[in-house]
Amino acid sequence: MRKKITIIGAGKVGSQAAMITAYKQLGDIVIWNRNEGIAKGVALDILESSPVDDFDIDIAGTADYKDTSRSDVIVVTAGAPRQEGQSRDDLLLSNASIVKDVVQNATKYSMDTVLIVVTNPLDAMVWLAHQVSYFPRNRVVGMAGILDTSRFKSFIARELNVSVEDVTAMVLGGHGDFMLPLPSYASVNGIPINELLPKQKIDEIIERTRKGGEEIIKLESNSAFFAPAYALVEMIEAVLKDKKRILPCAASLNGEYGIRNLFMGVPVKLGAQGVEEIIELHLTDKEQKEFLASAESIKKMTDKLVEKKLVHV
Repeated sequence: MRKKITIIGAGKVGSQAAMITAYKQLGDIVIWNRNEGIAKGVALDILESSPVDDFDIDIAGTADYKDTSRSDVIVVTAGAPRQEGQSRDDLLLSNASIVKDVVQNATKYSMDTVLIVVTNPLDAMVWLAHQVSYFPRNRVVGMAGILDTSRFKSFIARELNVSVEDVTAMVLGGHGDFMLPLPSYASVNGIPINELLPKQKIDEIIERTRKGGEEIIKLESNSAFFAPAYALVEMIEAVLKDKKRILPCAASLNGEYGIRNLFMGVPVKLGAQGVEEIIELHLTDKEQKEFLASAESIKKMTDKLVEKKLVHV
């Protein structure tokens, strides 16, 4: 029997992720959207492309949560996208009510699924999803670090005029202005980037990475969706194929890195059980301080969700 993937939200990220997932034949796909016509239309459009790219999967659109039952992976992309002039944090309350509703409804039909959250502000939304799903911490995870790391690697490769295949990098922390690109863990085919680039240029690349989503919004008045979708599919594939990939994801911290009861971007081993291991990197004093500052910004958002009674802890 083929695996089953449910994608909640038929917007740009959700529909692009569905297309990539179908092309890679990772499993049968259900696209859920509150507007059933949009979900069915996206599904039909992808299905009609299957003879061209020769992929054989079933794909359906629906507004009925029962159609998502027994999913191996559920992905939450539903929510308002960021607009020009907005920070990810500005979406907190509006998207929290959406995420709470879809997670509570979808997970009751798939109690053993791995839940991947994409909606912004990511770290607060994946924390909320964990609270309302009552899932164990390993089966709830957020997509952000892979995207941020991909941006970091892209900018390094372009600056040095080298293949992206040779660039290794890591971005930790929250998915926002307090994210933590780590130059100490960035290299080109094993050569540390601080031996290839001056500090000023590295600092510029770090800042551009932090503002990567904002840069795209300013250019096209829309949130990014190609890179987020590809990053998301990398996580879906790691779970469904039990690949044990080491990837930066928003995971539940329970003492790791000195943080408790928050979801933050850290390196994890991602496999069939979701987050199978959290890997603790050695951070410099400066990096640890920045990581704690990122944690504090996330805690302010989760505290606000509790204050507004969107979740009870």
